[in-house]
Amino acid sequence: MIQATVTAAEPRNMQGIGKTSGKPYNLFFQTVYFHLTDKAGNPQPFPEKTEIILDKDEVGNPKVYAPGKYLLHPSSLYIDRSGSLAVAPRLVAVTAKA
Repeated sequence: MIQATVTAAEPRNMQGIGKTSGKPYNLFFQTVYFHLTDKAGNPQPFPEKTEIILDKDEVGNPKVYAPGKYLLHPSSLYIDRSGSLAVAPRLVAVTAKA
C-alpha cells in the first residue's frame, strides 16, 4: 500500500475558461506527500510532494482531507481512454490501532 501524509487542510483553487473547450472550470488542489519506493522496492528516504485534484460535494465545495496519515485507495487506479494505467488519487485515513 502506498502511504500518504496530509499536513494542511487548505485547498488551492484554480478557475478559468478552458482554452480548447471554451467552458469554465473550477478546480481545487491539496498538497499531499506520498511515501514511495525505488524500483527495487526500497523505501525512499523522503516523501514526494505533489498536489491532487479534490472531489467536490453536491454543492460544489471541495472535499478536503484533514491533516493526517492516509493510504492510496485501490479505486485510485484505472485504465484511461488510451488503454494505459492511470491514477486519480483517492485517500483513505489510516486508523490508529488500539
